[in-house]
Amino acid sequence: VVPQFETRCTYVQATLEQFLAWSCGQPSCLSGPFSCYEYSKYWAYADYKYIARIFEDKPEIFQDIRWSDFGFPGRSGKESTLWIGSEGANTPCHLDSYGCNLVLQVQGRKRWHLFPPGDASFLYPTRIPYEESSIFSKVNVANPDLKRFPKFRNTTAHVVTLCPGQVLLVPRHWWHYVESIDPITVSINSWIELDADHEARVGEAITRMLVCAIKSAENPSDGDLWLNPTEVEATSHEINLQYLNKAVSAYFKCQKASVSEQACSSSTAAEQRTSASCKRKKREVGYEPERCGLLTHEFGFSTFKAEKLQKIPFGPHLIQVLPQSQEASSMGAIAVESDGRDLLHENEGGHFGKLHCTRKQLVMSNDCEMPAHEMDSDSSPSASQTALSTNDLLDCLVNPRVINLVTRLLLERTGV
Repeated sequence: VVPQFETRCTYVQATLEQFLAWSCGQPSCLSGPFSCYEYSKYWAYADYKYIARIFEDKPEIFQDIRWSDFGFPGRSGKESTLWIGSEGANTPCHLDSYGCNLVLQVQGRKRWHLFPPGDASFLYPTRIPYEESSIFSKVNVANPDLKRFPKFRNTTAHVVTLCPGQVLLVPRHWWHYVESIDPITVSINSWIELDADHEARVGEAITRMLVCAIKSAENPSDGDLWLNPTEVEATSHEINLQYLNKAVSAYFKCQKASVSEQACSSSTAAEQRTSASCKRKKREVGYEPERCGLLTHEFGFSTFKAEKLQKIPFGPHLIQVLPQSQEASSMGAIAVESDGRDLLHENEGGHFGKLHCTRKQLVMSNDCEMPAHEMDSDSSPSASQTALSTNDLLDCLVNPRVINLVTRLLLERTGV
């Protein structure tokens, strides 16, 4: 059993009307783009659609989505994305390199399986298929193969079913796999930028450079789909070097701005009052940093700076998502979902952000099998394997722990 990566998906162009007809089994879909895909055997997912692009001619719709209730005044649908899927739709377990995530469930239910950052080594991280800002797990957490991935027994899964009207806070670097459990599911999310993203973008630029250089130099074998469809094409070494230099420049620019802000900060007395207020708030709320939480939509919340999100709770109405029992964890989680599909680019402000992906409908079989060559490249080395693959090397070379170390060494060297 292997994760169903997007490299093994079938993409079709379809309208929302055609998708709904297919999901309801209407005869009209027999001649449409879904005619080759029986609903009982396949699921479809239109993920990561920017609301600002979909409704660019109706900007008033942006205001219907208000993240101000959760501490982000002015943030609306313009900074949000839309997700639509059928029952069974899911993505491989992964973490997003940048920011944290707020997810509003609009229609249908989704079951989220989340794992804390400390479980990374138990989830067998990989960058193949490569997608900028997404670190995938080799494990199918819905049906884990514990013989191939024995360390998965050590994970601590937090499982929650997100219902319409509820909002889930996914903290920075939490692994997640999400599965649609109703015939039609609709979600809206917004990625919240954090100061730590500046360093993370340097690490992502290093990863892109190494993966593209090594995989591009390799003689491509038939069906070696190492690049996720959302990446469009492998970028050249020259372009990747530009990305790296821009990411490093943005990091130091942020550092300088932070130092200037501290120099212009309020008086010591004011800082002490703020500190005392924060301490009181911690006692009142039950301060527990880096927890994923379920937020109900009825409540308003205090306003916090985005970069402080991982340190300050939203308020007394934050419901903690508790981990599964140890026994259940050893058997593996059922599902956790992915959010972003990020491409590195420079916008007008000189920073990096997300690019729009093509508006296509994702269709994937629930019972498709993995080609033999992919099975070999993704498998852990066994006694019968005598030769290491390029992907085996990359799994070590661009392991998140290695990239974090290289990033810090590079920034230290550059900052001297």
